[in-house]
Amino acid sequence: MNYRHIYHAGNFADVLKHTVLARLIRYMQKKDAGFRVLDTHAGIGLYDLSSEEAQKTGEWSEGIGKLLETEHAPQVAELLEPYLSAVRDLNPEGGIRFYPGSPKLSRMLFRPQDRLSAMELHPEDFARLHRLFEGDHQVRVTELNGWLSLGAHLPPKEKRGIVLVDPPFEEDGEYERLVDGLAKAYRRFPGGTYCLWYPLKKGAPIKDFHEALQALGIPKMLCAELSVRSDRGMTGLTGSGLIIVNPPFTLKDELHALLPALKDQLAQDRYASHRAFWLRGENKVARDG
Repeated sequence: MNYRHIYHAGNFADVLKHTVLARLIRYMQKKDAGFRVLDTHAGIGLYDLSSEEAQKTGEWSEGIGKLLETEHAPQVAELLEPYLSAVRDLNPEGGIRFYPGSPKLSRMLFRPQDRLSAMELHPEDFARLHRLFEGDHQVRVTELNGWLSLGAHLPPKEKRGIVLVDPPFEEDGEYERLVDGLAKAYRRFPGGTYCLWYPLKKGAPIKDFHEALQALGIPKMLCAELSVRSDRGMTGLTGSGLIIVNPPFTLKDELHALLPALKDQLAQDRYASHRAFWLRGENKVARDG
């Protein structure tokens, strides 16, 4: 309950997560029918990077701050456009003060027929999230443990959807909880697209986590990871990963364009790396860099 994303908003992990989320939303919008985004750990939705908390860590300056200052190659610029345009729209005078969390980013990219269900358990954060979207008929904000929403709120009535699971990883067993949560959700909504976030840091049980996901037998699971520095001698976050279940057929090729660029732009030492590979389905050949 002590976790506050304001300390980390806009960092390199957010850049990866929100870039991919924006790509998933744009892909869903290739069809006229509406869809729903279920955001299980929504936070407050909008972050003031000039706040004391954000300034205390300054993590955004090594993430979205760098990305906005970089001139991107045409293909990369096109893929980043939905995400970066949303950030710029929140800062019309230039620079960056306000940063969209995943619920705000989703809402900014929506068409009139698209919907958001945002879950937040912390009372203060729920209150701020509720105020942010008060009166918005396309958004439903619920004070609920996000893990419970994987059963209670699936399948969505639209029958099309993206499920974003982005837990704070403050408690032991979060990797196992991700596997169990996906298993429960997939049974209820096998046609959904799932995006699961996880941290990379020294000692993290990534191999066991991946093997547990593979054992679920879900046909298509794509993995994307970005590390910005070595974990040697480090105790904090050095990278992050995403598991995308039922990904768009275009996503792996997009990641192979995006990840090298993000690595080059966000690297904090010479050990920065990236990879995108199939955990299940298609082929399982990793591409590292």
